[in-house]
Amino acid sequence: MKRNILIIAFAMILTMGIVITSCVSAKVADKNGSQLWAQNCMRCHNSPPSSAFTNTQWSVISSHMRQRAMLTEVESKKILEFLQGGD
Repeated sequence: MKRNILIIAFAMILTMGIVITSCVSAKVADKNGSQLWAQNCMRCHNSPPSSAFTNTQWSVISSHMRQRAMLTEVESKKILEFLQGGD
C-alpha cells in the first residue's frame, strides 16, 4: 500500500514538473532577444550597448553570463543574436 502511494506521489510530482517546464518554455518562446535581454541582463546591472563589444566578445560574455544568470540555452541564444545585431 505504501509503495502504491509513493508511486502515485512520484507520478504527480513528475507531471507537475513537466507542466511547469512547458509553461516556462512557452513564455520564453514568445519573447525576442531584446525582451529577454531587458528582463534578464538589466535586472542586475546596466548593460552596455550592443556596439560596445565585437560579436566574438559578446559570444564569450554570453557564455559566461548564461551560467551566472542561469539562462536556458534558448534564452542565451536569443540574447546573443540580439546583441550581435540579428534580432
